[in-house]
Amino acid sequence: MALSMSGIVAVLMVLSLAPLSLGGGYLCPEYYDKSCPQVKEIVWSMVAKAVAKEPRMAASLLRLHFHDCFVKGCDASILLDSSGSIVSEKGSKPNKNSARGFEVIDDIKAAVEQACPKTVSCADILALTARYSTVVAGGPNWEVPLGRRDSLGASLSGSNNDIPAPNNTLPTIITKFKRQGLDVVDLVALAGAHTIGFSRCTSFRQRLYNQSGNGLADSTLDESYAMQLRWGCPRSGSDDNLFPLDYVSPAQFDNYYYKNILVGKGLLNSDQILFTKSATTRQLVELYAANIGIFYDHFAKSMIKMGNITPLTGLEGEVRTNCRRINSS
Repeated sequence: MALSMSGIVAVLMVLSLAPLSLGGGYLCPEYYDKSCPQVKEIVWSMVAKAVAKEPRMAASLLRLHFHDCFVKGCDASILLDSSGSIVSEKGSKPNKNSARGFEVIDDIKAAVEQACPKTVSCADILALTARYSTVVAGGPNWEVPLGRRDSLGASLSGSNNDIPAPNNTLPTIITKFKRQGLDVVDLVALAGAHTIGFSRCTSFRQRLYNQSGNGLADSTLDESYAMQLRWGCPRSGSDDNLFPLDYVSPAQFDNYYYKNILVGKGLLNSDQILFTKSATTRQLVELYAANIGIFYDHFAKSMIKMGNITPLTGLEGEVRTNCRRINSS
């Protein structure tokens, strides 16, 4: 049975009081206060510089953290290149020709290593980068729990199977979130990251054309919006043409993503089904579209929750000196 709006708000209040740990080790925002007190300032300044140079980078860096945490937990496995026995996650379907920002992470890691050698993990850099990418784009701020360590391997199969895809059904997406200890509230709140950034034509083409190549395949997509999209996303070719996930304000972290969904202008199928396939997710979309403050609050809480998916801590893993390879390689 679907929750009422008041019921959803009550659930959210309980969630906000939930403990930090999701089964992983203990993380805390003060982890580097003595060993590397300047790390947050370094990451902030370099993220701000990268986004000023290319506004799209904010979404790309935020997405790296998401794609990392959904595969073996938040352990920087996404950053590893193929070498020896490691097959990189960069070649998976969700990441190939799509995941980007690795050079920015390299630059940040080099600066942090110069200041505090062998101290700050790549996984923590990803978490901090996601936070500051959101802030520099005008979104909410939050304290990032720290203390993660880096993995000694990657999982190409995990990247292919565990990251939600644009064409997944809503039950499939809910299941993928549930496997990570995240619920429907987290799903809808974190989907709001699509208020910034772009998607390739190949990720939503199936919504624009039916099997004969004429007319709409998806009746939930606004027709005038679909006509605009067809100009740059033809029936074949132009796979890598980019389109804003939020056509109103693609560089501004706001709640127009949800407002767009209300009028049938969610770009990806996985966006629009939040409004059309479930009363519970629909009510959350309506809530966030109506109140940006609530959206910001819940997004921040869900980012903290996601960032604590089975982290490596203590003597687990290692602190890589180069995010692209393990220390022994």
